[in-house]
Amino acid sequence: PAWVAEIDDDLADTAAFSEAYAVPLDASANCVVVAARRAGQTTLAACVVLATTRADVNGLVRRHLGARRASFAPQDVAVAESGMAYGGITPVGLPGDWPVLIDPAVEAAGFVVIGSGTRGSKLAVAGSLLAALPTAEVLDGLGQPLGDPPAPPAAGPVRRAPDDADVGWGERPGEPGDDDQRYLEDRPPHWGRD
Repeated sequence: PAWVAEIDDDLADTAAFSEAYAVPLDASANCVVVAARRAGQTTLAACVVLATTRADVNGLVRRHLGARRASFAPQDVAVAESGMAYGGITPVGLPGDWPVLIDPAVEAAGFVVIGSGTRGSKLAVAGSLLAALPTAEVLDGLGQPLGDPPAPPAAGPVRRAPDDADVGWGERPGEPGDDDQRYLEDRPPHWGRD
């Protein structure tokens, strides 16, 4: 079973839709188009994750597709290749050779609201129905929590190189009148000496 509902085109983006129509983000799913590249070949794929998460494109998706690089497909490419409107792309009806990667939380959801292929409507479908699409694969860890990226590891004590000093580049301690002498000393050898 699936339902379709007309919405305002300007409210198709997930955050605006959720606020305007009081649909919680954990009941909404995003479908993003990914371009994976390896040896001059580009493979397009779709990733479906809950709106409370983001797709792990640069890590898990890249490795799963055997790509050297993976990124979100440019808007014009996503629209042209999917045949759908940007902001309304859905996993339902994508080209048959595209992998459709589904987060387990989407599969487990009773119903999720997703794009319908246009900005003027949304679909409500069972997550299990999306996982049953012909090219769908449920991929553990696809959806990563939103939020700040992890902090870098704490650094140990600062260790300075032997030539590191508190004097900046081009600075020398001394009197302000010593500037001319500094320039004479710093001349490259091929300039010769006076």
